[in-house]
Amino acid sequence: MAELILLANPTAIHVHTPDVSLSITFDSIAEIKSWLHLAGLNDPDMLIGEHQGTADDGRPYRQMNAYPTWHGWEFYATATEYTDSGATLDPTTADQLAALAVA
Repeated sequence: MAELILLANPTAIHVHTPDVSLSITFDSIAEIKSWLHLAGLNDPDMLIGEHQGTADDGRPYRQMNAYPTWHGWEFYATATEYTDSGATLDPTTADQLAALAVA
């Protein structure tokens, strides 16, 4: 099972229900889709949900949830991507940060 989970790079793994299910969190929707494909878990009948919303702090996001099964185990896989570009740095700040990085 470890190999199955680690085919991708999950950011968190938690026991959802002991001896029954695991919750797995990914950084991006691309990562969760890649994991499902590489693990051979992308069954056309698998329950998948994708939606968009706004977080409590006002940032827009996209989220994907997938619920594959494997040898009797249930997985609750999720990925959230914030879709705002965030604030851009002014050129002076960017130059100062670059100077710090090489120092």
